[in-house]
Amino acid sequence: MEAASPAGPGAPQPASQGAEGASRSLLRRLKSKLFTWNILKTIALGQMLSLCICGTAITSQYLAEKYKVNTPMLQSFINYCLLFLVYTMMLAFQSGSDNLLIILKRKWWKYILLGVADVEANYLVVKAYQYTTLTSVQLLDCFGIPVLMALSWFILHARYRVIHFIAVSVCLLGVGTMVGADVLAGRQEDSGSDVLLGDIFVLLGSSLYAISNVCEEYVVKKLSRQEFLGMVGLFGTIISGIQLLIVEYKDIASIHWDWKIALLFVAFALCMFCLYSFMPLVIKATSATSVNLGILTADLYSLFFGLFLFGYKFSGLYILSFTVIMLGFILYCSTPTRTAEPPESTVPAVTSIGIDNLGLKLEENFQETHSVAL
Repeated sequence: MEAASPAGPGAPQPASQGAEGASRSLLRRLKSKLFTWNILKTIALGQMLSLCICGTAITSQYLAEKYKVNTPMLQSFINYCLLFLVYTMMLAFQSGSDNLLIILKRKWWKYILLGVADVEANYLVVKAYQYTTLTSVQLLDCFGIPVLMALSWFILHARYRVIHFIAVSVCLLGVGTMVGADVLAGRQEDSGSDVLLGDIFVLLGSSLYAISNVCEEYVVKKLSRQEFLGMVGLFGTIISGIQLLIVEYKDIASIHWDWKIALLFVAFALCMFCLYSFMPLVIKATSATSVNLGILTADLYSLFFGLFLFGYKFSGLYILSFTVIMLGFILYCSTPTRTAEPPESTVPAVTSIGIDNLGLKLEENFQETHSVAL
């Protein structure tokens, strides 16, 4: 009786070995796609922004709970003043088309609208906490993400794939898990004085945030980071200063100032200044939508710090929520969005490149034609 010969190279592999090889191949492909250097860098930058937002939340909560200071417009005003002193002054000393006066002459009304959107977005979301529940704020604040995606589609010509919608859904599922953890931990005691008004404030604020972020992405990618921050600093200071005198002058007058309160104001302003300064860099490298998905973890960081600072109850759902949000964020960043180029025109649009740039472009075309003729 002859012995069975061993399987040769061309012989079919057992089913278990084939399945194991397929799973290893799939894991390698996922690792090479989801954990690239660019994605890891984007994750790190996004979480840095989340920590800045966490810093503003913690300092604001300390001011409100321990010192009974509720002045969101004053806090924003200090941040806009810092932006003005740094970035607006930089534009004032620039030469050529990047000069502050040249920018104001051409686009002053556009940046006024941007300043209104940015200031009121900050004010409305913070104000909403006085009227509605934490659950409503956390859930309805996510309304800004689909608004942002829609605006990016029409204004920035961003084109999404199925994986992007799946990733956004995963992130929103993570937010729902976080809200569920809050309810189970008993952080929803206050039902608010006017829930409907508070919910409207959140929806308006998140929509204005989306408008501001889309404008930010357009300016930092087409023009410059300094121009965006300089203009926001200029008009944000003016608008928030006027609104400050109207709505918060009594609250400011009642503050019993000491070094601890002043230090909390400074800490808040520095966190906001870092957030505004670094966000354009991250948006330029990625997109406004991916940044907004990344900073969904900011509430979770605030909760983690609140375990030690404010005596919050821990829930394992917080860890699950953080994991789900990060998974959705990684999925979104794993596949870049496509940009649909707008229909080309034979004559460059003056509103898109500016009169000076149009003249420069025509001059370059003339020189190229002349050199070819020679």
